[in-house]
Amino acid sequence: MAVTAQMVKELREMTGAGMMDCKKALVETDGNMEAAVDYLKEKGLAKAAKKAGRVAAEGLVKIAFAEDNKTAAIVEVNSETDFVSKNVEFVEFVEDLAKLALTAETTDIEAFKAMAFEDATVAEVLTAKIAKIGENLSIRRIEKVSADVVTSYVHGGGRIGAIVAGTGEATDAVKEALTNVAMQIAAMNPQYVSRNDISAEELVKMHDITLESALNDPFSLPKPILNALLDKAVDGVWAEEDAAILAEKRADKGFNFNYLPNFLSEDAKAKLAGLAVADKATISENKIFTGLVDGRVAKQLKDICLLDQTYVRAEDGKQTVAQYLKSVNAELALTKVVRFEVGEGIEKKEEDFAAEVAAQQAAAKNK
Repeated sequence: MAVTAQMVKELREMTGAGMMDCKKALVETDGNMEAAVDYLKEKGLAKAAKKAGRVAAEGLVKIAFAEDNKTAAIVEVNSETDFVSKNVEFVEFVEDLAKLALTAETTDIEAFKAMAFEDATVAEVLTAKIAKIGENLSIRRIEKVSADVVTSYVHGGGRIGAIVAGTGEATDAVKEALTNVAMQIAAMNPQYVSRNDISAEELVKMHDITLESALNDPFSLPKPILNALLDKAVDGVWAEEDAAILAEKRADKGFNFNYLPNFLSEDAKAKLAGLAVADKATISENKIFTGLVDGRVAKQLKDICLLDQTYVRAEDGKQTVAQYLKSVNAELALTKVVRFEVGEGIEKKEEDFAAEVAAQQAAAKNK
């Protein structure tokens, strides 16, 4: 049966496949439209399977709200390139998935992919999109949040999305405040809402890591501890050249010891850190040192806990997020926050295009 342009057009409208793919499908199936649709589906599955192993670390984050604005869903869908993440069809696909997530009873990805979607399942539509767009696509994660007040913020056209949920009356002032906090979350990426969310085990681990870090940077230690370590270093541990440099700098009353590491060998600095680690038990009993470690831990907590962070729009530059929320409504409390950033935590393959071109040229010459 002869394949006409009208038949190709009709098949394209039915499947969204490319013109040449549609023409080939009709030729292979002798013009049978239903068989051609099945042919394209099979080819789509094959194409999707070939692309499944490719890293998809670009993409979009989209957020959808229920009509009552008390429930929101956020999804991240990944593509291989930033170019595809700007594709209108891809953008609409992610937006539709966010709306579908509002009705999902679970955030499990496999269960979500089994849901009915566009006269098929999410998984089947995803496979079709992979075949049509020509890149590996991946539905990475979903989250749904419900509360008295739910607001959101999307940054960079969908690079980062944040949802904030709180208790209390959904006044305009409260909604504005939570939206501002969502912006804070997008910008500052806190790991916890408050210190109460950090387990005792995590706090101990944070303290131990901070302590070890301080010992491995002996020049940042309190002067009495550093001087004691330097005395040990010159007593047969350091090379004579480094010991002589220390003696020279100590004799120079105007020398700033913050610059001492610039004059010492890497070996000397490594050995000094080794002395500090070896003397961990004694140093840890020093009140000045424990104060230093506790101060560094407190600073880390301020950085990673949302309510302890300095509010980015604070007029005095000191107001914390907790203080800001209290100034809006003393009864306002956060119940949940969610932050998705496209490709966060995905190991991206480094492309060396120059090497790739060179390899192709070499292969061409050897033919």
